[in-house]
Amino acid sequence: MSLTDKDKATVRLFWAKVAGNTEAVGTNALYRMLNVYPQTKTYFAHWKDLGPGSANIRKHGKTIVNGIGEAVMKIDDLQKGLLTLSELHAFQLRVDPTNFKILNHCLLVVLAITFPAEFTPEAHVAVDKFLAALALALSEKYR
Repeated sequence: MSLTDKDKATVRLFWAKVAGNTEAVGTNALYRMLNVYPQTKTYFAHWKDLGPGSANIRKHGKTIVNGIGEAVMKIDDLQKGLLTLSELHAFQLRVDPTNFKILNHCLLVVLAITFPAEFTPEAHVAVDKFLAALALALSEKYR
């Protein structure tokens, strides 16, 4: 599933709205993932507090959403643009790439809740396609 120029423009426009709300979006998406999909907690076993107000969840959630924002800027070549991040997740963190899809799903839910007017069907499709392409790019070093 490739991103059209219209998809890319839609993602860029929508993500500009997210950019001012990265900590809240990231915190909610990561917290949702850890609770709806408890198997993902294994990667965060060293965190004592996995609650919604956890400093670790807030910090890492913001890091994730800021990373997605960086990916939006590299939308024309995600594989090359995310090579370092792909290597980190594959070789050091050893994150199962299935978790990228799980987080994407949780992120879509949070975006729909947080931006109900802006998250139109067109934005939903474009962001979903972008997140799928992002997950694929992050999985590149697993092959």
